[in-house]
Amino acid sequence: MKLSRHRLCWILAIALVAVVLPLSAQPSHLPAVGDRVPLFCGHNQDGCQWRLADHLGKGFIFLYFYPQDNTTASIEEASSLRDNLAELKRAGVYVVGVSFNHKRAQKEFAFKYNLSFPLLADVDGHIADAFGTRLARLKLDRRVSFIIGLDGHIVHITDSPDPKVHIREMAETLASMSDKASL
Repeated sequence: MKLSRHRLCWILAIALVAVVLPLSAQPSHLPAVGDRVPLFCGHNQDGCQWRLADHLGKGFIFLYFYPQDNTTASIEEASSLRDNLAELKRAGVYVVGVSFNHKRAQKEFAFKYNLSFPLLADVDGHIADAFGTRLARLKLDRRVSFIIGLDGHIVHITDSPDPKVHIREMAETLASMSDKASL
């Protein structure tokens, strides 16, 4: 039996979906807004230890997970954070990124795009697993960001592949919190 090109394409597409769908299944253990943030430590792009506990209570923390250095979306998100970093610092927001990349790749990424905030190298995935951001069994994070309040509880979560959504929702959340504080 000879398969037509059209039928062969459909068979290959179905086979691809059967393989990829289980790998990209979303984990169900993302913490929720209001949950106490999982404490963790890791190493930044310079090899220095970074502990979340050392930063709690000193300001809001914008903790963002991203799949890979040097992708268009990761560059867009990191550059937007870099460009707004002075304003974020004035608002009391501390920025930290996390991915499965090694610290050498993180350092090159930070240098290339002039990023002056920590990028944590989560090569074993312990931070991703604590926050439920790992893409199934892969060594990749979903693009998820968390705003952590002064009390160590999660104030906002953005779970979207679009970096613009993360930046917009962070700005909206921080503005809303600032409006409430001024009442």
